[in-house]
Amino acid sequence: MHHGQPLTEINETDILLWHLPTPPSYWSIDIDSPDPNVPRYPGLMALHVVFMMLAFFVVLPAGIALRSLKQRWHAFTVVLFYFLCAVACAASALYRKLTPDMYDGSTHSSHGYVVICLTLVPSVLDIAALFIRLYAYLRGDDRSAFKSFWHTVILGHESHDLPSDYTGLVAEDPEEYDEIKPLNTAAQEGSRLRSNSPSADSEIPDLEHYTASWVNEPSPHAGHRSAFSTASDHTLFDARHSEETLRDVLPPQAPRPSKPLVRRVTTIARATLERSLVFAAFGLTLTGIVVYTGGCRNNYINGCLAHLIKGGIFWCYGLFTFARFLGSHSEMGWAWNISPISNHISAELVESTVIFLYGISNTWMERFGAHPGDPYTTKQVQHISIAVMFWFAGLVGMGMESRRIRKWLAASAASALGPARSGSISKPPSYRGSFNPFPALVIGVTGAAMSAHAQTYLFQVQIHQLWGWLLLGFSVMRCLTYFFLWLDPPKSVLPSRPPTEALGSFFLACGGLMFMFSTEELTLAAMRRGRDDMMMFLNVAVAVTCFAFCWTLCVVGFKGWLKYRHSHPALTAP
Repeated sequence: MHHGQPLTEINETDILLWHLPTPPSYWSIDIDSPDPNVPRYPGLMALHVVFMMLAFFVVLPAGIALRSLKQRWHAFTVVLFYFLCAVACAASALYRKLTPDMYDGSTHSSHGYVVICLTLVPSVLDIAALFIRLYAYLRGDDRSAFKSFWHTVILGHESHDLPSDYTGLVAEDPEEYDEIKPLNTAAQEGSRLRSNSPSADSEIPDLEHYTASWVNEPSPHAGHRSAFSTASDHTLFDARHSEETLRDVLPPQAPRPSKPLVRRVTTIARATLERSLVFAAFGLTLTGIVVYTGGCRNNYINGCLAHLIKGGIFWCYGLFTFARFLGSHSEMGWAWNISPISNHISAELVESTVIFLYGISNTWMERFGAHPGDPYTTKQVQHISIAVMFWFAGLVGMGMESRRIRKWLAASAASALGPARSGSISKPPSYRGSFNPFPALVIGVTGAAMSAHAQTYLFQVQIHQLWGWLLLGFSVMRCLTYFFLWLDPPKSVLPSRPPTEALGSFFLACGGLMFMFSTEELTLAAMRRGRDDMMMFLNVAVAVTCFAFCWTLCVVGFKGWLKYRHSHPALTAP
């Protein structure tokens, strides 16, 4: 309501002028108001839900981590995943056979089978690669040792013993990057140089001292100047990469063997597909809840889709931000650290790109429910203007992350010194990180605007205010992260874990969940049942968010534990 005060009592007559009566659903006939004379089977649906959740949110992430390190248990997780999916699908099929169709036109089942079929693609590729390795092994000279057969054919380890076929790719998780390689390579190089030098009998620094000098800023004993001092050899307009000052800190790395282009593209596509399956399972979880409860039908569907899609994006974004806080993608510098590799893209560039694409799509989607020639309503103008803000603010954020544009923008100050002295300009310490406030800006403005969104009922206004403030809280926390990191930029390749990001990710995920809770149909159902209590909604959202954060910690921690055992066998030996 854009005029007058919001209502406190539900008006069913007014609701029926705009919406059809809510028809019965699977939830109503199974749990809410079951008929004692008709047998129902909600246990089959519970079995379907539990087994699908275990398959996609427990076994699948574990399998991705195990496969990335070529662990022997990966095959077991694949078999377990398909077993859980088979039992879940059987339970669903039996339930639908014994229960009348309560949701006409549902595509949840067909979409679920499509996702399960997509899970077969990585398995088919693994089987094809197994036969290729077996053929190459049989044609080779060494066919006697079982251990060689096991590591080469079954586990797929390369001759150069790289831990993962993801190694060397830019778009990878930190667990697929071999962090210990710089340490081992430099230690071997140092031993070789010492053996060829007159001072070969000098004492070699121990591993702990060397690791400290590699991880943190170089000490006075490192034998070279700090790359981040004002006297750095890497200048602003140096021909080398703008982020390569880290090369003065980390030991030199041996060149990695290059891979064919087709193999690299296939590897990236498979890694992207595997991780996308988890997000697809989240989408199927939402559609499954909608179908079982009977929501999002008739003219509720547009508003329902808007809330679920946009809220789901913020929810996933919050979990991803928490994973970054824990150390995910630290090899690319996304954990608020210095990236140990070069030619990486910043997290802010990814955020700005997603915001840009999100804005473009939503600019035109706000008129989906309108007929040709219909005037623009106040709500449409509100939402379209927010989408345009996402569009151009994301474009500005992308421009700020462009290294070429940054060089152009710095050319004015350099040109004032003349060509003779411009080559010796050193970079400020802030160049070590990316301080791009535009992703936080658009989310914060969205939260502030939506907290003032006009609604028919007071409860709807309150719940919009709540998730709007939560999104605004994320924006404030992200800006505080930039403020503190601007004062003291990262100096280590290890995740810095700023506490403001832990709070910000929680606000963002919880705000996204409250966004989904604020659908018109759900708020009306809560008012009809006397459940229009803000504390209850907030507590449920906080509890679910904490549970999801615990799941994220387990997933990231499990992958980190596997990588630790794989890269540091000497430290894990009894």
